[in-house]
Amino acid sequence: MKLGVNIDHIATLRNARRINEPDPLMALHVLKEAGADQVTIHLREDRRHIMDFDAKRICENSFLPVNMECSINPEIIDIICSLKPQRATLVPERREEVTTEGGLNVIKFEKEIKKVIEKLHKNEIEVSLFIDPDFEQIKKSKEIGALMVELHTGRYANLHLALNSNINHTPFKIFENFDRKTLKKELELELKLLKDSAKLGKDLGLEVAAGHGLNYQNVKEIANIKEISELNIGHSIIANAIFLGLKEAIIKMKELIN
Repeated sequence: MKLGVNIDHIATLRNARRINEPDPLMALHVLKEAGADQVTIHLREDRRHIMDFDAKRICENSFLPVNMECSINPEIIDIICSLKPQRATLVPERREEVTTEGGLNVIKFEKEIKKVIEKLHKNEIEVSLFIDPDFEQIKKSKEIGALMVELHTGRYANLHLALNSNINHTPFKIFENFDRKTLKKELELELKLLKDSAKLGKDLGLEVAAGHGLNYQNVKEIANIKEISELNIGHSIIANAIFLGLKEAIIKMKELIN
């Protein structure tokens, strides 16, 4: 199973002071040394972390394949086509959200997404669709030409954290009326849905990845799903790098996955 390390939040820390450090580009050597399989960055429309110059320098200098997460905004897609990363992962995006809150609605935006996929493929860029573990969304992804999907593990991660902590704030307030028995049952159902979705995707001929909210505590169950070939993990690795160092934080995650 491959590990893509999302380095967005190195840029978040830099942008908090509006200075030049830490530089996300400097992470590339560490990712390679630690055994990461690709670098993942998200070029958001509001440029809240990764900037255009970050994306350009990373695409030009990375030793590893670059996976750029992005919306289907035409301006952003034009930038992706000019930079030519190995892969573009299309995600939904709302400016007011703290982080990506769900999967792309491929059924609702079928025509728009299909055009974007065709444009990216013409520019020799692989395309993955970041979607919820939903059978109809997976089938539609295959139908419109995607070769890969990334299953959104956010609900699984939130249920896992709600069950194993006393946190009671957004997004965990949605579970505040759940007792432990209900939380455990919901977690089991969500994990089963992820397994069944991964199997469906694989059976349809799609490559299947997963990501969002994965950390040292919850990653093993997802890593055990044999149909999933890649995980993309960012916040947890960068957060733990404060205490462990980036190289050790990546190595620890790789060990858990393996």
